[in-house]
This record gives sequence, structure tokens and C-alpha cells, in this order.
Amino acid sequence: MKKVLVTGGSGYIGSHTIVDLIENGYTVISADNNSRSTPGMLEGVEKITGTKVKNYKVDLCNFDETRAIFEENNDIAGVIHFAAYKAVGESVEKPLLYFHNNMNSLINVMRCIDEFSVPNFVFSSSCTVYGNPDKIPVTEETPRKNAESPYGLTKQMGEQMIEAFAAAKKDTNSILLRYFNPAGAHPSALIGELPIDRPQNLAPVITQTAIGKIPMLTVFGNDYPTRDGSCIRDLIHVCDLAHAHTLALNFLIEKKNKTNCEVFNLGSGDGITVLESIRAFEESTGIKLNYTIGPRRAGDVVAIYANNDKAQKELGWKPRFGLGEIMTTAWKWEQYIEKLPQHLDLSPHLLN
Repeated sequence: MKKVLVTGGSGYIGSHTIVDLIENGYTVISADNNSRSTPGMLEGVEKITGTKVKNYKVDLCNFDETRAIFEENNDIAGVIHFAAYKAVGESVEKPLLYFHNNMNSLINVMRCIDEFSVPNFVFSSSCTVYGNPDKIPVTEETPRKNAESPYGLTKQMGEQMIEAFAAAKKDTNSILLRYFNPAGAHPSALIGELPIDRPQNLAPVITQTAIGKIPMLTVFGNDYPTRDGSCIRDLIHVCDLAHAHTLALNFLIEKKNKTNCEVFNLGSGDGITVLESIRAFEESTGIKLNYTIGPRRAGDVVAIYANNDKAQKELGWKPRFGLGEIMTTAWKWEQYIEKLPQHLDLSPHLLN
């Protein structure tokens, strides 16, 4: 059983990926200081898999703390790096916070990969690296344009750093996974998305509006050059996204990569407008949403969705969950956390 380090393992995508890795025979350790996550997610992972995952509660921006993980685990076959701040709106307001956290943590992880000769590295990237693309759907060959937010810029810089590292260190193989808009929750409803404060991603805004935590959902702009005036996104179920990380790691371990730094888009391949997403939730759950049209939001890309042919062909990956299942699992998760006793705090705590 090969050992994998998952950074940000208590987070939304990290926890779902740990489930998928365990179900596919991997031994997993986690590194997460819970500044944007909660230990409750790994408790959910244990309930789903029957496996207790060891978490190192360290700040990856601290090199000595990060190095200690690798020193204690000298048999790591691969690292999947999720640990990063990811709220687009917050990054516009606090760019230095994002540059400090996202870049320093990545540098420290890469220094340890280098020192301890970890052979395989999977990086959590984003479609934000494409900026506002000239043509959609985007392929892996679509040029990286100016990022629309500091968050997107950290993903662009992260990719460039890994590409430079790959050029210099030929015995480490890396994959950059550019995902689109993760949404939904594990079908068990034991793990899901837990935003800090007011959510900025569409699915939790929808579910929190439906359950009454948010009095009214605001659609940011209806004057974009799209079919109904709202932004177009590519929603991909988090379990599909998680499985792609397992496949990417298998791909590297089995030495199927042509170069030592590969890139894959992970999206459904369908462009869905914000207003269409709202209607999909209403149709899937029978609940009418209270929403209003507001002004555009800084940092938002107008329209983007993926061409995922490369991931299907080379990784053998194909999305299994549709838009309706994204909405129903997200709603099931929202109802689950609403019913938890108040003393069981699953909310992430903002430490900065």
C-alpha cells in the first residue's frame, strides 16, 4: 500500500480525495492546520471508510514544521497539494494574504519533495489560470491570460514554479489539475463543503439560501454577453474531481506520463449559467429560491467551461454525476449539518 501525503486534507476537495484514495488502496496522511477547515471532515472520512487518517496540524508556511512530516514519513510515494486559500472575493480584498499563504506553502512542500526525492506530485490548480479566455471550451493548450483575481494569479504562479522545478528535477513527475467549479457533496452526506463566513461559491450559496441561513441569493450581474445574461460556469461533482486525483497519481506511478509535468482539465464539459444552476436546484429539490439580481462582482470571469477530452483519453476519467445530483447531494449535506447538535461545531475557524 503506497503512502500519499494530502495537504489540506481536512478541506472540501481534500477530504473527498482522501476517501477515494483509501477506497483505491492507498495509505493516506494529511497536513492541515484547520485555519480554513475543520477536523470534523476527517471524522466524516473515518465514518465513510472505516479508516482513521493521521493529520499533522502544521502551518505549511513554516518550513521546519513541514519538513518534519517528510522526515517522519520517508516512504511517501506522492504528494497531492490542496492547501491554499481559495475565495476569489477575499483575494481581491486581501491579495498579500493570498500571496503569502499560497506561495510560501507551495515552496515549502516543493523543497521537501526535492530534499526527500518524492517521485510524484499532483497540484491543485484551477481554470482561473485561463483568465477570460477568447474561445470556449478551453483545452489544456488554451493560453494563460491575465488572471482576474489574486487567487487566480497564485495558481498561475504555482503552475509556473512547478514547471520550472520539473525542468530542473527530472526524477520528480508532476501533474497540474485545472479544475472548474467543484460542487456537491459525498452521497453519504458525511462530508461536504463548509465555507467560512458567507460562502462565495454558488452551490453553498444556493443551499444556504434554501435552508434560510442566507435571506436572499444575489446573482452578480445579468448583463453579461451570455444566453441569459448571467455568468457561465462548469460545475463538476466533488466526488468526480476526487477520483481524478487518484487516477492522476496512478498515471504517474505507472509511468504513463509523456513528460515530467503534465496538465489536465477537470470539468464536466458543459457550460451552465448561474440562473440555470438556480433552476436546476429548484427542479431537483422542489424548493423555490429567493434571489435577486445585483451588480457584477470584481474578479468574476464571464464564461468558462472545459474540454475534458485529454483527461478522458489519458487518465480514463469520466464524470459520473450530473447537475441534478450535484444539487441534491449539496442539499442533503446542508440539511445534515443543520441538524447537528450545537456543541458539535463543524464550522471552520478563520485564524488570520
